[in-house]
Amino acid sequence: MSEPLETLYPFLYTDTVTRDDLLSQVRASTQEKIAEIVTLRQSLPALHGKQLLTCAKAMAAAFDQGARLFAFGNGGSSTDAQDLAHTFAHPAPPGRPVGAIALAQDVAVLTALSNDVGFDLVFARQLAALGRPGDIAVGLSTSGGSANVLNALDEARRRGMITVGFAGYDGGKMAQDGLDHLFVVPSTSVHRIQEAQITLHHVLWELTQLNR
Repeated sequence: MSEPLETLYPFLYTDTVTRDDLLSQVRASTQEKIAEIVTLRQSLPALHGKQLLTCAKAMAAAFDQGARLFAFGNGGSSTDAQDLAHTFAHPAPPGRPVGAIALAQDVAVLTALSNDVGFDLVFARQLAALGRPGDIAVGLSTSGGSANVLNALDEARRRGMITVGFAGYDGGKMAQDGLDHLFVVPSTSVHRIQEAQITLHHVLWELTQLNR
């Protein structure tokens, strides 16, 4: 669950603080957040290093067979899904581009499916139309419990696609769904989870490139 603003920024909710005190608290808050994400990112290799390599090898083999990647999520996770898809589709040289698309980037499709069949199926219906056996579905959710992300991963599994999940907290329901590859960021802060997930999927891209 998201923290209330007063918990995140207590220095903004007092009438007695001076300008110098405010600046000092802002500085301390920023330094604390930087330390948190640095520590979290440094813990990821031990936590997910082997699984990242295993996933990268599977994805590299799939791409060599013509697989396409579909990424999806909600809110900030949707933005991260777009970044992930763009990184794979338009890598910096000498990276090898692959077919990759973020399923939330087409507003017409997104709003049509939301209106006609429901938001819970907005990604699943796209995979039903576009997904092929051997393609790759990457779902991102800070909670691990986003219904439309979970439904899409279920649809991907039914179609013989490789399923990859990124979650936070304890993995939520995503951790119970038997995905091929799952990366859980052990944090209760949505901000730190998404920052760490960005690190993970960029490392995954680099490892995939190295294995092609």
